Amino acid sequence: MSIIKITDLSFSYLQDTPVLKDVNLEIEKGEWVSILGHNGSGKSTLSKLIIGLLKADKGEIVVDGITLTEETVYDVRKKIGIVFQNPDNQFVGVTVEDDIAFGMENLQFEKEEMLEKIDLYATKVNMKEYLKKAPHMLSGGQKQRVAIAGILAMNTDIIIFDEATSALDSITELKVMKSISELNEKHTIIIVAHRISTLKNCNIILQFENGEIVKTGTFSELYPF
Repeated sequence: MSIIKITDLSFSYLQDTPVLKDVNLEIEKGEWVSILGHNGSGKSTLSKLIIGLLKADKGEIVVDGITLTEETVYDVRKKIGIVFQNPDNQFVGVTVEDDIAFGMENLQFEKEEMLEKIDLYATKVNMKEYLKKAPHMLSGGQKQRVAIAGILAMNTDIIIFDEATSALDSITELKVMKSISELNEKHTIIIVAHRISTLKNCNIILQFENGEIVKTGTFSELYPF
């Protein structure tokens, strides 16, 4: 069963300069899909279109049976959590603890469950000792860890990581990827990737070039070395 279906999707930031060109894509419920491509290939633009931060020039996006429109965008966002490459775009709280809790508060989690998840996911990303710190006092990598913890805690049906591990050290990245593997047992995962090392455990890889999907396959099929 497709949890995301994209049909003939096109988008341009500038007229006559297409970033995505008639993209067709289906992602099955429970899959782990990795999107790979050079800067400017359209992979991050696709994630922003899926959650309604950008409006397509043409085409249709359906998320868990809901066609994405201006009227349905907030219903779609209840089903999708996203971590961007720049975590500053996601910080709203006074402390790290507040920021991890923010998404759960919007989804009306019980306080006891929130506290348990804050502790669990702050530990998983090595940020438990910083829970009372102000986000602006953190390094770029630390901010990224907090943003990841907040999205993991929200427990949405679909989770998109838009180059979200780019500023992490290798040890923390391994821990985050382990958490993602555990989440994939119950959730659909989409990773916009910049490191081949993050692709090994996914179900399918989509390689983008110039706004189009040019290759599709498993890790072993695309990288048989």
